[in-house]
Amino acid sequence: MEDFFEQIPPGVREHIRGITRTSGLPDSDESLDLMAEAWLGKKEAFEREIESRRMQEIDTLAVDAPQGAVVMTYSGSLLNLGAVQGAGRPVEYNSIGIRGDVPDAARHQSAVLAQGLELDHEVVFQTGPVQSTSPAFKIAVCNDDLGLEEQAEQLSNVTMVLTREFADINKTLVL
Repeated sequence: MEDFFEQIPPGVREHIRGITRTSGLPDSDESLDLMAEAWLGKKEAFEREIESRRMQEIDTLAVDAPQGAVVMTYSGSLLNLGAVQGAGRPVEYNSIGIRGDVPDAARHQSAVLAQGLELDHEVVFQTGPVQSTSPAFKIAVCNDDLGLEEQAEQLSNVTMVLTREFADINKTLVL
């Protein structure tokens, strides 16, 4: 058996270990490796999709940054933060689908971030589809040459494709 767990970043390992314990899968090294393999598949899908759309990976996004972003969290959830519209921004949250402590999906039309986005830190909302997420593993934004409407369309398309791919990966989480 390949050791997928050792291939994921150390900070993410403990997070995946915790999710595996509460996933309903047997408490075993095999389950842990299965979760890690799925997480690696999601990471690869995220990177491939971001690259194909010429999006830029960033380390931080200011709370008042006008552009939107797509985020992959430590748990493998997806977050689509639309461009600022008035006092808030549309946000879509899609969880990994096997956790009982978070919704599978949630939306908020005028979400407000409590703080800027930063790699390895939770995404926290004053108002939003969820109170907070697991730490951000990857953050990507559209190229500056796209208008806000084009960004919204691109982020929506990226999220739709990745949500479908992540759901297909989740189907492999059966021992």
